[in-house]
Amino acid sequence: MTDTEGHKAPTPRAPTRGPTRNKVRTLEEIAVIAAETRAAGHRVVLAHGVFDLLHLGHVRHLEEARRFGDMLVVTLTADRHVNKGPGRPVFSEQLRAQMVAALEHVDYVAISTEQTAVGVLHTIKPSVYVKGSEYANDADDITGGIIDERNAVEAHGGRVAFTDDITFSSSSLINKYLGVYDADLQAYLELAREQNMLPRLLAAIESVRDFKVLLVGDTIIDEYRYVQPMSKSPKENMIATLFRDKETFAGGVIAAANHVAAFCRQVDVLTCLGETHSFADLVTESLKPNVRVETITRAGKPTTRKTRFVDSGYMRKLFEVYEMDDAPLDEDEADSLTRLIAERAGDYDLVIATDFGHGMITEPVIQALTQHAKFLAVNTQTNSANVGYNLITRYPCADYICIDAPEARLALADKFTDIALIASEKLPARMRCGRLIVTQGKLGCVAHDAAKGTHRVPAFTNMVVDTVGAGDAFLAVSSPLVAAGVDMDVVAFIGNAAGAIKVGIVGHRRSVEKPPLVKFLTAILK
Repeated sequence: MTDTEGHKAPTPRAPTRGPTRNKVRTLEEIAVIAAETRAAGHRVVLAHGVFDLLHLGHVRHLEEARRFGDMLVVTLTADRHVNKGPGRPVFSEQLRAQMVAALEHVDYVAISTEQTAVGVLHTIKPSVYVKGSEYANDADDITGGIIDERNAVEAHGGRVAFTDDITFSSSSLINKYLGVYDADLQAYLELAREQNMLPRLLAAIESVRDFKVLLVGDTIIDEYRYVQPMSKSPKENMIATLFRDKETFAGGVIAAANHVAAFCRQVDVLTCLGETHSFADLVTESLKPNVRVETITRAGKPTTRKTRFVDSGYMRKLFEVYEMDDAPLDEDEADSLTRLIAERAGDYDLVIATDFGHGMITEPVIQALTQHAKFLAVNTQTNSANVGYNLITRYPCADYICIDAPEARLALADKFTDIALIASEKLPARMRCGRLIVTQGKLGCVAHDAAKGTHRVPAFTNMVVDTVGAGDAFLAVSSPLVAAGVDMDVVAFIGNAAGAIKVGIVGHRRSVEKPPLVKFLTAILK
């Protein structure tokens, strides 16, 4: 048992420990205790993880960690940031905290509300941060997080140490023994493990790292107004609500671009903003560093805004208000957009059309996209404002189509045919497209490649917080993979994982990021 500088672990001091219920504290409370402990000349040790299924490997790891100092703090990832696959965590954050606190050698436990341990390290400022031996080689860390964690520890004069004892995987034990998946998903994942699919998934994600991607589509401002339902109005047939809070997000093509930017080197956007209520500052503030936007201003029109009134107690949407003018671009606006597409589309590995049917992507724009893109991926969204008018069949061709089942059925006026048949025969008969995916929500998705056949992939989660933007995340993550020539069974697997992560995120609070996606894929295939 050594640290990164080769130091041997010291002889431990006898700790003063209280009852289990006194060990679980807030991060802020433990930060104060840690500062006092350091000021007294003692060493604070920190371990961080999920600890979903506490096993002997965890116990040995924490016992060894305790020997590196005088006080052992264990922090746990909050439920909402556990990217371990469907049904995870098995135990809630409070139960996990109580289980860890019950270990004699643990002094304090806190739940971290951040995605990574970096913020915890800056708060606790441990003398020693202890990791398992699987993190000793930076190259073996699939997320790359150990480098950021080491930098955070060393910024406060601490160091990283590694334990080396018996190891188990909570994810592997849960997958094998606890039955957290339904029968269809369990069978699918078992087959994927037998076929050693994980290396193919990870290689596919890495294959698009240097891609240049252009997105063309509508910017949508998604506003969530959180309200508390009160009672029926005595004079009107309506329910009154009490305003509590609001969040405003840059959605539409902007949210899709941020998803793509987590996986590809350069992402550019062509979009329209309104002359009135443009929300230009919000759009700029929302962009990732590797995303650039060029806008066309729609004279006399607002940027499309969709306001959802949400019962904050249950994240239940009550109703929605659109503020927009979805008339087609005027001649000058359309000419400007088509000229930009003609000049630039050929410079990109991939062009993604996020067509929300709000007036930006007109027939001349479609013609420019299909003529000038090296590889064109398309989604045509059906929403409350355009039912029956924004069909995928408006496009004569595409290299990749990603739409949901209702959108596919509307395009063909076909209510009952099996989706696999629609994807493999009926849609390709109407337009030129060799590869497509039809998403089906809780039923997963169907992927078709004209040269290699059709695949069904089950959904990876039934725990839904918010479905807004899930289809856009699937499109954004899957499109570069298809453009890179990745097999469609792999694309569908990764797309379903991205969608499963996205439905656990409210609105566009954050994007689907590469490290959590890699963790998700790794965990469900252990």
